[in-house]
Amino acid sequence: MISNKVLIIGTVWPEPNSTAAGNRMLQIMEQFQLQNWEVVFACAAAESDFMFDLKTIHVATKTIELNDASFDEFVLKLNPTIVVFDRFMIEEQFGWRVAENCPNCLRILDTEDLHFVRNVRHENYKTKKNTTEEDYLKSDLAKREIASIYRCDISLIISETEMELLTTTFKIDERILHYLPFLLPEISETDFNNLPNFESRNHFVTMGNFRHEPNWNAVLYLKETIWPLIRKQLPKAEMHIYGSYVTAKAMQLHNAADGFLIKGRAENAKDEIKKAKVLLAPLRFGAGIKGKLTDAMECGTPTVTTSIGAEAMHGNLDWNGIITDDASEFANAAVVLYSDVEKWKTAQKNGVEIINSRYNKTVFGNAFIKKIKTTQSNLEKHRMNNFIGELLQHQTLKSTKYMSKWIEEKNKI
Repeated sequence: MISNKVLIIGTVWPEPNSTAAGNRMLQIMEQFQLQNWEVVFACAAAESDFMFDLKTIHVATKTIELNDASFDEFVLKLNPTIVVFDRFMIEEQFGWRVAENCPNCLRILDTEDLHFVRNVRHENYKTKKNTTEEDYLKSDLAKREIASIYRCDISLIISETEMELLTTTFKIDERILHYLPFLLPEISETDFNNLPNFESRNHFVTMGNFRHEPNWNAVLYLKETIWPLIRKQLPKAEMHIYGSYVTAKAMQLHNAADGFLIKGRAENAKDEIKKAKVLLAPLRFGAGIKGKLTDAMECGTPTVTTSIGAEAMHGNLDWNGIITDDASEFANAAVVLYSDVEKWKTAQKNGVEIINSRYNKTVFGNAFIKKIKTTQSNLEKHRMNNFIGELLQHQTLKSTKYMSKWIEEKNKI
């Protein structure tokens, strides 16, 4: 049995109560630890007051520097057998150093979601343009992100829609990709029966990091368009907006008279979702899969969202609520779920089915570990089959390496 030492290089220190990305990182660490593999988390970002204390789950931590040879000494001494890059920007910064100092370690890219997809959709939203395949192919960010995917041995893709885009539009060999959604525990019948019932819940809720542009846009959409339509029909209902990193601009939206309440960071997001009757997520652009929506399903809270919000999340299963891109229909759907107990209960059961069928951490976790072990056992051949990746790795070592070294020398002046 292989005993791996795993180095994860993070973009930021994980904040599971602030972002879905923070939760996903802990889920991935758990899979490694279930194999009794040693896990080390390294990061160049500043620490935050809300970062998760990784020492409580026996994960060692290391603060590292960008464009600094001290990382070479660190990684050489650690000698990991697996390195996980948290997003493609981290692979761009540290990938060549890992390849040079630990050439035989397995390199994994956790994309979180495809950044170029999110970027293209956002730009097209601003100009009211429908997104086409050509838009993705023309994206400079796509060229960077896909180069990073090729340079790694395995890239983790969180959405089936993004898997399809990479394999069909960009013609990437599926052998270097691995579909890995959120890894969530099964909701048992006992868990389900212990959820707060319809009668004990009140009001609407939404969640999201205010630094994340799709979330901020959704809050504005709620405030300006959707909430007034709901409030006309449900004058006593309240809209509770939770999210980390609330800005002064966001706080200006708070209006108690209209029942539109900016609550800020939730001490425990799921506790607040369980109190609400319905979660609203009117997302108009974005990528990946949405943590607020799986959180709602786990909490037994029906949702109203858009086609972007629900994208790649439920497959052929019925949604745990209603999906619509029309503001008026969205408001009416929210009122129906809020008022009709039978429709509410059906939506709640649909959410449980989605979690148990599509995010089962045992099923997807086992497949993930199997992919790692299979690739490790045949790494040389795996890389030979990925000639473009080898070519890009060679070019990166020639270009990115010397750019980084130039910055390093400049910083000494």
